[in-house]
Amino acid sequence: MLVVKNVSKQYGNFPALEQIHAEFDHGVYGLLAPNGAGKTTLIKMLVTLISPTKGEILYNGSNIIDLDEEYRNILGYLPQHFGYYKNYSPKQFLLYLAALKGIDKRIARSKIDDLLQKVALRDVANKKMRKFSGGMIQRVGIAQALLNDPKVLILDEPTAGLDPKERARFRHLLTELARERLVIISTHIVSDIESIANQVIMIKNKQLLYQDTVQNICATLNDNVYEAAIPFEQLETFRKQYMLLSEKQEQGEMIVRFVHKGEADVGWIPVVPHLEDVFLYEYRDDLQMDE
Repeated sequence: MLVVKNVSKQYGNFPALEQIHAEFDHGVYGLLAPNGAGKTTLIKMLVTLISPTKGEILYNGSNIIDLDEEYRNILGYLPQHFGYYKNYSPKQFLLYLAALKGIDKRIARSKIDDLLQKVALRDVANKKMRKFSGGMIQRVGIAQALLNDPKVLILDEPTAGLDPKERARFRHLLTELARERLVIISTHIVSDIESIANQVIMIKNKQLLYQDTVQNICATLNDNVYEAAIPFEQLETFRKQYMLLSEKQEQGEMIVRFVHKGEADVGWIPVVPHLEDVFLYEYRDDLQMDE
């Protein structure tokens, strides 16, 4: 088990995270928040690239800083910006990384063939990566994170650059991997984790907002999410009155999905909240600032 125990991170006078407490066991955990909310800071502490200012991170009861190489040997990590040698082929690059990790060459060759098959790159295993798309490079990154068959797999924005088909393949792969290990995915793309995460961690105002199942997090907006048909001429007024989640044009009207905590008007249809509804509602101020 991996435990983040009352962790805070300060950069000078700027607090990046405050009093974060979270526990992780086998399965898929989604770390969900807008860009700049502190996801990458937490990820970097989990992979020992930076240390907490306060608190500690424990793996099976021992501080990961003290475990040092013992912890890194069971860790797989894909950073948000993945570095690679563009004149190497995926096979060459993975063999090079396997050698750095001390993996026997014969074992590495067999493992790399299997990994390239899993990430759908076996057909281009010997082609130079300078010709690859961003999505293909990202799949090489996922393969390298799995090289040492890690017990703890941490992925920072792993689906950046992947098309919908690739993202679906990736979700299936993660579900398989999580049977025997702990997988933490940092993302701001709700659909990447809604269907596969055992639990979702949400950070807001530098503190833990939720660590719970998707079902329980969605239930925080039960009886507060509606859809309604709004004439175009009333739309702007409606936007100012309510927290809109989505809008779509249909037969001369706008069908809007929105949050309202109070008595419903005639014609409003109550709907089941989704994780994206909670995300948009909880981070409404942050998302408006991004715009």
